[in-house]
Amino acid sequence: QVQLVESGGGLVQPGGSLRLSCAASGFTLNYYAIGWFRQAPGKEREGVSCISSSGINTYYTDSVKGRFTISRDNAKNTVYLQMNSLKPEDTAVYYCARRSGGSCFRDGTDYWGKGTLVTVSS
Repeated sequence: QVQLVESGGGLVQPGGSLRLSCAASGFTLNYYAIGWFRQAPGKEREGVSCISSSGINTYYTDSVKGRFTISRDNAKNTVYLQMNSLKPEDTAVYYCARRSGGSCFRDGTDYWGKGTLVTVSS
């Protein structure tokens, strides 16, 4: 069965860093693009980042460009989101999700993890 499990969230001070992991099982990771999304209380879910199946193409929403880096290690069946220079507005539940194919944009999203909470506060 397809499973995506996020980890690495927690409480961090502004300016700090966290590395989120998305562990995949039940499918061949290198066939699929993987996206990171987040949802803050009272706000709509937004796409944060995505990496294509090849790892060559990456996407970042404007608010995190230059601060976040997405990567993948297909041998470990894991996708990472390195988050640096964190801001209070980054506080949200972060989810990883499998795209329906190798592209970040051509197809929809078919499986989601349960999320990991990131809180940026002093």
